[in-house]
Amino acid sequence: MTLRLYDTATRTVSDFVPRTPGQVGIYVCGATVQAAPHVGHLRPSVAFDVLRRYLERTGHRVTLIRNVTDIDDKILAKAAAAGVPWWAHAARFEREFTAAYDALGVLPPTYEPRATGHVTDMVALIQALLERGHAYVSGPGNVWFDVHSWPAYGELTRQRLEDLATEPSTTEPGTTGTGDDDGGDTGPGKRNPHDFALWKAAKPGEPATASWPTPWGRGRPGWHLECSAMAQRYLGDEFDIHGGGLDLRFPHHENEQAQSRAAGSGFARRWMHAAWITQSGVKMSKSLGNGLLASELFATAHPAVIRYAIAAVQYRSMLEWGPDTLAEAATTWERLSSFVARATERVGAVDAAEVRSAPLPPRFAEALDDDLNVPAALAVVHEHLRAGNTALAATSPEADTTARAALVSLRAMLDVLGLDPADPHWAGAAASSSAHDALDVLVRRELAARAAARAAKDWAASDAIRDKLTAAGIDVQDGPDGARWTLTN
Repeated sequence: MTLRLYDTATRTVSDFVPRTPGQVGIYVCGATVQAAPHVGHLRPSVAFDVLRRYLERTGHRVTLIRNVTDIDDKILAKAAAAGVPWWAHAARFEREFTAAYDALGVLPPTYEPRATGHVTDMVALIQALLERGHAYVSGPGNVWFDVHSWPAYGELTRQRLEDLATEPSTTEPGTTGTGDDDGGDTGPGKRNPHDFALWKAAKPGEPATASWPTPWGRGRPGWHLECSAMAQRYLGDEFDIHGGGLDLRFPHHENEQAQSRAAGSGFARRWMHAAWITQSGVKMSKSLGNGLLASELFATAHPAVIRYAIAAVQYRSMLEWGPDTLAEAATTWERLSSFVARATERVGAVDAAEVRSAPLPPRFAEALDDDLNVPAALAVVHEHLRAGNTALAATSPEADTTARAALVSLRAMLDVLGLDPADPHWAGAAASSSAHDALDVLVRRELAARAAARAAKDWAASDAIRDKLTAAGIDVQDGPDGARWTLTN
């Protein structure tokens, strides 16, 4: 069976045929590093990691680019409020995102470009749009994309420009826009409400380091421009798949496609979007105040359990996160890891090379070929788990052969999902989790003593405790619900 994937642009599932046989280029919108990652950020990273692993397992060479947006209004505002340089603020949270991806076993991207490192590429793209009559300058530092100049605007999300609200919205049915340059930019000389910023003039009071000189004036890039320039830089004028979270369809991805194609690029041949994680039917996000921080998850559950909970639901389906989500995933993970441990003890260790070269059970492959239907694939995993447990309960030589075959097949399938319990990554994660738990006990004692000192208005003692924790590489942040801590490196 041929791999078939959903295309957001056509709203159909179709055969996936790479531009170059055996090679796949994927661009995934990564983090805007303005704050700590929450569980909603983790879903797209896991979804596209499963896609990448399956493509590689089926013989493809994958080039995956995942960008970092390290400059935008929110980064500047939050850095100013914290009294730190904007680039230091961005670097701190970039590290937190990377740590979260790594903890979940997400394979590193082929390259992870930062927006600030590609200003020259963005300037070149703006120049091409100006020359083609799809952009205009409205005063020093402000350059806009003229949506009325591009008749195909709206084709990704199947919206007609004349049907859009007079005042631009960050939403379409079923989506929520994010980022600061989301179509609602305002500025002197903007011709139409839905025109969006390609280049934004530096604002009074912003750090000089947050702007760059261009032929049109000093400023910084618009959010949409960044991804178009970086995708073209590393994947060329046309590439196979552009991915991201569902909330990015409009306006971000719509604008990316419009400006790239208006500049003469074919851009993405297929668009894929991972659905939201919801709580009581409402999308999790920082703006709504219901985002569950990744650090909170890792403090309470093994990273493999979190990955299983996220991966087990088909990527285009909403994932409802409730009180039992991690408990159910933990129970399943225990069954899988327990079988692998007992079978390995019974029949001996299986080399990773054998696991990764073993044929995948046909029904497992058929499930993933069906638009990455992970729930159906997991049903096959559990069939092999039951067969393996039955074999372990027997004592005949034939049972040992059956148990070993089940072990190899089970691990091969789980490896594609990034969930092989025998992978050294998960053994390391368990040790890391235990160390974090032990450290948490010690740090909380210090925080309790600090809270008591603050209650007694013994500010010297309170400051001394905080200074001691800071010297140990522990950052303490006070909030309305008390103090929380993170490692600074």
